[in-house]
Amino acid sequence: MHDTPFDLTNHIRSIPDWPKKGVIFRDISSLLEDRFVFRKTIDLFVHRYFSTRIDAVVGIDARGFIIGAPLAYELNAGFVPVRKKGKLPGETISEAYSLEYGQAEVEIQTDWLHKGARIILIDDLIATGGTMLAAANLLQRLKVEIVEAAAIIDLPDIGGSKKLRDSGLKVHAFCEFEGD
Repeated sequence: MHDTPFDLTNHIRSIPDWPKKGVIFRDISSLLEDRFVFRKTIDLFVHRYFSTRIDAVVGIDARGFIIGAPLAYELNAGFVPVRKKGKLPGETISEAYSLEYGQAEVEIQTDWLHKGARIILIDDLIATGGTMLAAANLLQRLKVEIVEAAAIIDLPDIGGSKKLRDSGLKVHAFCEFEGD
């Protein structure tokens, strides 16, 4: 079953008209539920960063946690979550941003990452880039070094990865889909 060349796009479901008409939702659930494909996906990230000094992996709520935590473990690095506003105890800083379908705000605790820490910023998908850019802004306020912003999927037609690159971030995705 798994002896053909590995292509992530073959394991990502496209669900039309969700969450609203005209949108094609790229669902990584199908990638996660197959133990071989899930392991292969994490391995892609591990191999990309294995020889890079990383202090922490920062995962964006919620699917960035699924990739970020096992990646941090494999890289012998810490894991730091960026959560939706109001979900973290202690001292936090927050950043508001626009979504494809509205407004949102993310936050991070201020006491875990130290100035100059080298991090990888992880999410499942880059669409408009709003969530990842908001998270990057939080990290820049903490004065950490973002080695790369990475995702499984890029939707380049929407322009988020370009917006991230234009902001000065190095960006990587393992596959892309055209259109919405």
